[in-house]
Amino acid sequence: MWWSWVGMGGALRARCPGAGWVRRCGGGAGVLALVMLLLVASPASAAVMITEYAVTTSGSLPYGITRGPDGNLWFTEQAGNKIGKITPSGTVTEYGTGITTGSQPEGITRGPDGNLWFTEVNGNNIGKITTGGTVTEYALPTASALPEGITRGQDGNLWFTEPGANQIGKITPSGTITEYTLPTASSGPYEITRGPGGLWFTEVRGYIGKITTSGTITEYALPSSLPFPTGITRGPGGLWFTEQLGNNIGKITPSGTVTEYALPTASSYPYGITRGRDGNLWFTEVGNSGKIGMITTSGTITEYSTPTTPAPRCGSPAGRGAPCGTPMRRTTRSERSPSAESAAPESAEAAPEPVAGLRIALPPRHPGPVHHHGPTA
Repeated sequence: MWWSWVGMGGALRARCPGAGWVRRCGGGAGVLALVMLLLVASPASAAVMITEYAVTTSGSLPYGITRGPDGNLWFTEQAGNKIGKITPSGTVTEYGTGITTGSQPEGITRGPDGNLWFTEVNGNNIGKITTGGTVTEYALPTASALPEGITRGQDGNLWFTEPGANQIGKITPSGTITEYTLPTASSGPYEITRGPGGLWFTEVRGYIGKITTSGTITEYALPSSLPFPTGITRGPGGLWFTEQLGNNIGKITPSGTVTEYALPTASSYPYGITRGRDGNLWFTEVGNSGKIGMITTSGTITEYSTPTTPAPRCGSPAGRGAPCGTPMRRTTRSERSPSAESAAPESAEAAPEPVAGLRIALPPRHPGPVHHHGPTA
């Protein structure tokens, strides 16, 4: 089993159940690392070996990552303005031809057509790259949409978030784009994953949203006053998500019932989350704690200290409803076997680091759930 974690600045590490590899990405030097984990009797007794693989482009700031149809892992390089590929043996290849200069690739996922699809937050495009490295870009209809998270939908299309436009987007494999406006203004849609009944996504203003493949949107308000939900993944009992400022892990059932679990360590800033083969959920804590967390389906949380504590950084590009200025971290799980794809979440997303003296002003939230039908006119 492959578990992949990409980080920006500092160091992002992960632990997972069973024998496997976990990948992390280092800081400005553009270091991509694979971490082999061997859990002997319990997660607490894990023996960890770390091997690092340097990304060819210095300062590339690796960002999003996903498994490809070719058995390799594919990742975005936000500052390098490239798409990267790393083989199981650690060979890294980078592709930059065809990507608009300064477009800042971020989210990436495997498409239904055997290609990799990615967002270009600054280029305002959705990109597609073949396993041979040929890139095609599709411009978004809405200016400054700031596309972020992306995943494959049950309908064979790619679905993505547009924090800058307050919309969810859909693109067909042939490149036709449809956009859907969210009911709540300035909600900050961020990460997105496939789940029961459609696509589920976080809204940093304090909601979990769901959009059906026909475009019906439902929003569920979270109990905490300022939870700032970011990462989300499909898991046992529904969708599991992180609350960066609420310092919680949350679960929402398909019917909209929300449960929150407080983390043991204060100011953990949980962000990336993904499902493990052991049935538990694994997440990053990119606050000063520098830990990896695991939560069981009953809500028991275990934290694991990483060898070094990541240096504090800000959260995400300005204008997307996140704390401040620099790109945030992202994670995804990858299986060795392509046959596992239909059962596994396409992507689970990652993690910003803490912001000193953070102050956020948000309008009052509406009480939950709110429904909206149909695409943007």
